[in-house]
Amino acid sequence: MIDEIVSEDIQRIIDDIKTSAFEDKNVLVTGGAGFIGSYLCDVLVELGASVTCLDDFSTGLIQNIDHLFKRRNFKLIKGNVAEFGGGEKHDYILHFASRASPEDYQLHAAETLLANSVGSYRMLEITREHKSGILFASSSEVYGNTKVIPTPETYWGNVNPVGPRSCYDEGKRFAESLFMAYYREYGVDARIVRIHNTYGPRLRADGNYARALSRFVTQALNGAKITVYGDGTQTRSFCYITDTTLGILLALIDERSKGEIFNIGSPDERTILKLAETIRQIAASRSQIIFEPLPPDDPERRCPDISKAAQVLEWSPKVILEDGLLRTIQWFRKTTSISPSAQGA
Repeated sequence: MIDEIVSEDIQRIIDDIKTSAFEDKNVLVTGGAGFIGSYLCDVLVELGASVTCLDDFSTGLIQNIDHLFKRRNFKLIKGNVAEFGGGEKHDYILHFASRASPEDYQLHAAETLLANSVGSYRMLEITREHKSGILFASSSEVYGNTKVIPTPETYWGNVNPVGPRSCYDEGKRFAESLFMAYYREYGVDARIVRIHNTYGPRLRADGNYARALSRFVTQALNGAKITVYGDGTQTRSFCYITDTTLGILLALIDERSKGEIFNIGSPDERTILKLAETIRQIAASRSQIIFEPLPPDDPERRCPDISKAAQVLEWSPKVILEDGLLRTIQWFRKTTSISPSAQGA
């Protein structure tokens, strides 16, 4: 399923990237039915690549990609990345398969670790065999409760290796180490992006899959209480999906990116409470903001130093938070069931 808002966003990415690098290339996207993965599939198909989406639908949604089934240059393989055997040669591999919502990955800790460890190993072996280019979707979570703000790629992290979030944090950290080992030992064309909080249309808001931003949006639109964990003074930096997707693709094709790591995110640091208030205002909602206990090991601050991406990739976010939230809220209004009593909220 694709709608007008998503179509406009995809076209914006295509207009900004201005490249023929993917034309007639074979590209594998693991986790391609997920939030960011589906945008990558959409853009790459439009850029003339033959795209294979690998997804087990543990978190991805078929409606994110079903409109691509009619395209000759798109193929879906339903499977687990940790069990994938490869076969076909791909020019590029984008490894995005992993649970990403804290509540969800803590309920599926082993699967999350395996996607980032065994899954990464399988993708790297395929890359090594076929001499492909590969990009790994790491996360700002590798920094843990960072003591350096804005945080550069050179920061080593402050992570609890056995805490409730460690399945994701340490899974990403192990995968980064494995990618760099294959780069140094075997000369694999490996690149890593540390993605910071990304939002926009297709971000899940249901059940354990919800993130703070998508949860706030649906609560505001339904006139429900907006639940902020802790006192709301913890910060995050939110990057709109078009900016994140563009940064990822630029890192994939830039020759200077081989063996490099880039922060991809917005340097606009906001408190979680301010985010909730901004969403409530844009949604014209009368929802009450309430406070719940802060989960263990929740980072206090998160803000990337993006000077490396700006210098090497000539990339920086273009969409300001308020504009991105407006588009996101418009998309949720069109695609999500809203309580009738909340329509005027």
